[in-house]
Amino acid sequence: MNSIYYLDNNATTAVAPEVVEAMMPYFQCEWGNPSSAYYFGHHLGKEIDQARVKVAAMINCSPRELIFTSCGTESDNTAIFSALETTGKKHIVTSAVEHSAITKQMDFLKAKGYEVTFIPVESDGTLNPASVESAICPETAIVSLMYANNETGVIFPITEVSKICKKHGVLFHSDAVQAAGKLKIDVKELGVDFLSLSAHKIHAPKGIGALYVRNRTPFQPYIIGGHQERQRRAGTENVPYIVGFGKAAELCLASLEEENTRVRSLRDRLEEGILSQIPYTRLNGNKLLRIPNTSNISFEYIESEAILMMFDQLGICASSGSACTTGSVGASHVLSAMGLSPMQARGSVRFSLSRYTTDKDIDVVLEHLPSIINKLRAMSPLNEAHPDNV
Repeated sequence: MNSIYYLDNNATTAVAPEVVEAMMPYFQCEWGNPSSAYYFGHHLGKEIDQARVKVAAMINCSPRELIFTSCGTESDNTAIFSALETTGKKHIVTSAVEHSAITKQMDFLKAKGYEVTFIPVESDGTLNPASVESAICPETAIVSLMYANNETGVIFPITEVSKICKKHGVLFHSDAVQAAGKLKIDVKELGVDFLSLSAHKIHAPKGIGALYVRNRTPFQPYIIGGHQERQRRAGTENVPYIVGFGKAAELCLASLEEENTRVRSLRDRLEEGILSQIPYTRLNGNKLLRIPNTSNISFEYIESEAILMMFDQLGICASSGSACTTGSVGASHVLSAMGLSPMQARGSVRFSLSRYTTDKDIDVVLEHLPSIINKLRAMSPLNEAHPDNV
């Protein structure tokens, strides 16, 4: 395969060349342990501090409010765990369309005797803040809502929900993994107590994330051991990856305008081309309240896995939903919660772009997709339900 046309950036992103360059010295020359007493190791603490400043700038928080973790999942789990431990309460409010990092943790906690309320979403994937308020009770320890959905890109009303949580004295966490680098994030304006980030969604390596913990928010560490991260997350610091995260955050701030203009324009061209050229298709999710890089489209009467297999033969990379649920049986829980039928949900493809997406990537998809759909519909047993055959 000579060329890759990568349209699955919500799953992971290419590591930016500038990030690789920034990281290399910490693999080759500066490989000491920051916790060491001697200079060769402990001076690396300054590099960690500088990276922390850069990531903090991306969300407008104090560097002291930022904890480096291994990934977004750890950040999510830590925020929920901390709230339950520090409040002693046993009720969590979340949405029906969260990432598996949250939904699987909720399954685990329910088995341990905790109560969980899943807030439904509208047919366009949006969420009504009033439904969150009605779910809060005296035993609620925390509300956890994603900032932007990983499958549809739909944005949730985080600021409004934050005000509701403060009114009721309840902690609020937002998984902002998919929003980072695509939307301006200001934790002071949002008013959240916790916010999760993952570096590999913003052109840094896999294996490094961060958790924002608002100053004076009660906090219980999730990983116990050494003194690292001001005793809030034990474990030897992953210096090269932390440095890479800092560089990626710096680049993200500089590319926000491009993300919301050029990338959005490419996304819209792809989307409009598909919907206009291919009959029996539909956009999943609110057209306006979305991050600028994401488009989720249902293709009636065929299953998405067949589309993706044919894409793969052409070097086109897209997905049928979250990379963390690939291989699972059944329709997307996100699309099902939005009211799509099992057939519509199983026939959905997510396209997600980045600042490295080119016009050529879009051209290739629009060139080949109509014939792929026609071929698959002709072969599919689901084709019996096609209106043209009735």
